[in-house]
This record gives sequence, structure tokens and C-alpha cells, in this order.
Amino acid sequence: MESWVKEKVAVKYLVLALLIAIGGLIWLELSKTQLFYPEFEKQLEAARLMEQSLRVIKEEREKLGIPIDLEVDPNQTGIIGEEITRLTTTLGKIESKRTSTNPNFAALLVRYYSAAGLKEGDIVAIGGSGSFPALILASLCAAETMGLRPLLIYSIGSSMYGANIPQFTFLVMHQTLVEEDLLSRALIAVSMGGELDLAHHMFYPDSVGLIEELAQSAGVEFIKEKTLAASIKRRMSLYHQHAGELGIKCFVNIGGASTNFGNTPSSLDFPNGLVLEPPMSPNDPERGLLFEYSALGLPVINLLNLNELAVKNGLPLDPLPLPPVGSGGVYYQVSYNRQLIGFILILEFLVLAYALKKNAAR
Repeated sequence: MESWVKEKVAVKYLVLALLIAIGGLIWLELSKTQLFYPEFEKQLEAARLMEQSLRVIKEEREKLGIPIDLEVDPNQTGIIGEEITRLTTTLGKIESKRTSTNPNFAALLVRYYSAAGLKEGDIVAIGGSGSFPALILASLCAAETMGLRPLLIYSIGSSMYGANIPQFTFLVMHQTLVEEDLLSRALIAVSMGGELDLAHHMFYPDSVGLIEELAQSAGVEFIKEKTLAASIKRRMSLYHQHAGELGIKCFVNIGGASTNFGNTPSSLDFPNGLVLEPPMSPNDPERGLLFEYSALGLPVINLLNLNELAVKNGLPLDPLPLPPVGSGGVYYQVSYNRQLIGFILILEFLVLAYALKKNAAR
């Protein structure tokens, strides 16, 4: 390789080409521009609404006399639960739960809704697990801001640090926000959640009885089917019943509830974030609402892998303190000067062409 370089192109020209490339990259980076998304103002509005909602949730928690563990919830959002309670279904990472409390996630949902083509008055079906109450809140705040009509079916069971405090589930949080006129009433049904949506194999022997009691006191339909497939069908029926002639325009999955995420190997392959071109749907009655609605040609938003969602959209992981509203890559896209890119490439070509010409003239 060394002899070829010496014979074909003088080292000084290779060094010059390298310097041009490095200088060009630096120049490009310094000259890049940040273009805010067209829905920027709505994004700000949704994030501010989520920020305000978190304050109200914290105040309600304090009124109920439920202390906030500063080691678990250093930002004192009040929406972070405990490690293991009678509502805990599975393991969960506290870092992911804290990441989800960033109000700028509501801005991300505005962008997803807009990219899905949703307009004022459109109906969004939301399947929310107690594992990520902050993401349910983000999806509702974005819908409220955009004038969408959300239909929420909530699974009470929660992974660690989700909405797993029995006297402070998302049912309480949502009702509080409705009473404070921050959110419209969205809840249409509840279920137990957990394994097969029937809370099998919980940590405590009395968990099932407690979850049933909470579900029956919610004031909406309690979904308790004998099989997972039947539970999936019942959810679709309820969504379409409440949507009426307007129909569902988008489905949002929050967390890993088996009715929404599915109980098949293919579920693990379903992409994160906004999905407009879904993978092939398995022919399985337990494939979940992600596949059911994507098979109908509807846009689907899958909110599950928090680290991936945050990094991909320029939002910090496990932030302390919480970032101010309006910060993060979720609000803008980076644009590079195409003319400058072309100029650098042409310059590189001219240098190398000249070097080869000089070598041929020897």
C-alpha cells in the first residue's frame, strides 16, 4: 500500500486532501442550521401543559399524604412509584421511569401525531400500562393541545416505579387533572394488566383482589376476559364503539401490556416510535393491538424503549434537573449547507486530479 501511494499520489497531496476534508467537516458543523418543526408552537404548548399537570399531580400526592422518596424521584415529580407494591407486575428500570417524566416528551407526541397526519377532531386510541404514567400523560397533553379526542384503556398493573401505589394510580391522577380542567376525560375502560391481562403470578397473594377492587371503582367498563385473544378483541370493540362513525385514526401503545404489545415473537420486532410502514403481521390471535391496527393501515405509535426514544429525539437520559420546556432535539431538525458540501467535494476532486496529473507527467 505504501509503495502504491508513493507511485500514484505524492504524500503532500494526500495530506492536503485530508486537511481539506477535516476543515470541511468543521466548516459544515459550524455552518449548520436548526430548523424548528412547523408544529413548534403546539409542541411548546403541550410541554407546558405536561409541566403544569406534573405540578398538580405532585400537589395531589402531597394532599393524600404519600411521601416522595428523593432518592427515587429527585426531581420531585410525584409521578414515580415505588419499587415493589401489590400492583407491581414485573421488573422495571428506575432510570427509564425518570427519563419519561421530561415534559418535552409531550412535544415529541405532538410531532408524532402531526407526522401521522392527525388533525383537530381526530380520534386516537391509547392503550396505556401503569408502567409509564408519564408517557400516558404526555400522549394526553399532546392530544389536548392539538384538539384530538383520545380514548384511553388503562391497565392497572405496573412494573417497578410506575403508577404502582394503590391509592395513587393513574386513575387518580387522571381524575384530578380532569377536575382541574387541564385534561378532557379520556378513560373508557380499565383492565388488570400483568400476565395475560389477568394479573397472574403477582408478588403478593392479595394483589388480584386489590386490582379488581380498583378496577370496579373506576366508573368505566372493567375488561376481564378469560383469554388474551378475547381481551384484545374486546378492546378493539370498545375503541370503535366510542369512536363511532369518525373511526380510529391512530393507535398509541404505552408500555408492554400484552394486549397492546402482543404475546408473539414478532412483537419484539415491532419498531419503536411512529410506525407508518410496519413489519409483516403474524397470523396469531394474540398478536396485540399494535399489529391489529397496523394491519388496518393506521399509523401506530409504540412507546416502549425509553432510552432509544430519548436518544433518537435529542432528549436526555435520566435528567437532573428536568430540562426546561423547549429544549432538546425534539423541536428541530438540523440542516446542512448542500452548496458547501458540493464545494468541498469538488475541491477534494480537483486536488486529487491534479496530483494524478502531475504524477502522470513524470
